[in-house]
Amino acid sequence: MPAPDFTLPDAAGQPVSLASYRGRNVIVYFYPKAATPGCTTEACDFRDSLASLQGKGYDVVGISPDAPEALAGFTGDFGLTFPLLSDPDHAVALAYGAWGEKLVNGEITEGVLRSTVVVGTDGTVVLARYQVDAKGHVAALRRELGL
Repeated sequence: MPAPDFTLPDAAGQPVSLASYRGRNVIVYFYPKAATPGCTTEACDFRDSLASLQGKGYDVVGISPDAPEALAGFTGDFGLTFPLLSDPDHAVALAYGAWGEKLVNGEITEGVLRSTVVVGTDGTVVLARYQVDAKGHVAALRRELGL
């Protein structure tokens, strides 16, 4: 199925679109909030794996409801070397199935479901995983992709 197209601002407020990745594989991952423990673990794992992922033809893009200013701080504080995009109204997360009910501290709430969608070179969804664990997720994704 075709991946829903999007254009969102990055940490510098510049627009980034999925269409700009056409012809490349891109790992689009959704995370709830910048600089929180799980999101930091996941982002740093992608950062540390980025060179090998790119060497196998995969780019990485992170998406959260955070404002560009928060994304800029997160990027700078942790030396993140891939784009983080702002989806404040969660429309893109919703389009990708990465928004919904979840259990947080024993309470049902609505928000971003930690999810990863791999978009192929032709713009179609190759793989989609929802409610993944932050720790070990990149290693599991690499195994699933045969990297």
